[in-house]
Amino acid sequence: MYSALLFLSLVSSAAAHGWLSILKIGNHQYNGNEPIEQTPHPAASVIRQIANNLPVKDTTSSDLTCGRSALGPASLVATAAAGDSLQMTWKTLADGGKWFHDVGPMMTYLASCGSESCNKFNASEAKWFKINQQGQEADGTWAQAKLDNGSPAQVTIPSNLKAGNYLLRHEIVALQLAQSEGGAEFYPSCSQLTVTGSGTGAPTESELVSLPGAYKSTDPGILIDVYNMNGKAYQFPGPPVAAFVSKSSSSSSGSDSSSPASSPASASAASAKTTSVAKTTSAAASSSTSPSSSSSSKTCKGKRGIQRRAIVDEEPQQARAARIPDDREAANAALTTTFTTTDRLT
Repeated sequence: MYSALLFLSLVSSAAAHGWLSILKIGNHQYNGNEPIEQTPHPAASVIRQIANNLPVKDTTSSDLTCGRSALGPASLVATAAAGDSLQMTWKTLADGGKWFHDVGPMMTYLASCGSESCNKFNASEAKWFKINQQGQEADGTWAQAKLDNGSPAQVTIPSNLKAGNYLLRHEIVALQLAQSEGGAEFYPSCSQLTVTGSGTGAPTESELVSLPGAYKSTDPGILIDVYNMNGKAYQFPGPPVAAFVSKSSSSSSGSDSSSPASSPASASAASAKTTSVAKTTSAAASSSTSPSSSSSSKTCKGKRGIQRRAIVDEEPQQARAARIPDDREAANAALTTTFTTTDRLT
């Protein structure tokens, strides 16, 4: 029985990892493909397809660039105008396809592909600059949590951005297990754009970073207990938002930050509102430090996961027995069929 329960828990956890499914630019929608494991023969897309839905946990891995084995280009390029709004919908293989995690930042980068189209550009050569970062809301929840109900992440292309070919990198960092080094989960995705407009905005050389390279596993925004922040403002990993973005006509509110003031370098100057939010989060999370939500677990456990396990525990024993195989060998056989390598059980 235990093996079967563990198996189902691991399967549910792994299935809850996800990928960028839809990129909407203004009124134009571009669909992405499921990972190669599910869709080995993908449709043409502007979104670079990842190999599987597992998170990246090594800050030095090349998978941190665009997702697992996604350095190679997609076939299409989307056209966007400077100032266009972007909506990015993330999906999973579980929970009706909706995103699952709810604590941690979302960050958006751009990298110039130079004079060549981005569908010919190797992302390992990219130099990235940040245009947006989203953390906690006024009520202490994280902007990421909005994705749980199917809502898209929303970002605006800087209205003063210089026209050109750009890779768009949107990244979710899930921090529910980040109390231990290596526990943070990174979900990056890259889409290929041609941006039009008459702007001249561009990053300075010091604002450009490589990914991997910009993060360390011990950065305060990566190695962190988000349930016990003790009044401290969250420090985003990576560089600050490029200075020219703050001169853009695009506005931001709540946790949607497009100004350098929200960068790690200026975290000490965070507003009293942000500090208050962190205190609220710390206080509200005191109930999340029980053994049932400890970082020692290998499964992904936000508050929704804990709630779901509670529901399972309340099932009648007969119903549970009918639904869960009570045979260790059957569970192990199913585990072998579902996963080909043990490192997928994250």
